[in-house]
Amino acid sequence: MEVEMRYEGEVEGWETPRREECRIPVVPPCPAPPRKRPVALPEMGKERREPPKGGYFQPPDLESLFKLAPPRRQASATCA
Repeated sequence: MEVEMRYEGEVEGWETPRREECRIPVVPPCPAPPRKRPVALPEMGKERREPPKGGYFQPPDLESLFKLAPPRRQASATCA
């Protein structure tokens, strides 16, 4: 004599478990992005410096860079 034991809510066959410990946990929302730092204002009593009169960048004289160099002298045959 065989006794069948059935649990409450048990169904024949396979089915997805529905218990709370079997569920995939809910992912919390992403945190908010960091706030921008406030722009630092110049302190009272400190003067703002003016840019240099000639400017920040002074390019080299391009004409002198691309001048042809004088031709080199040939080495003499007597020097060994």
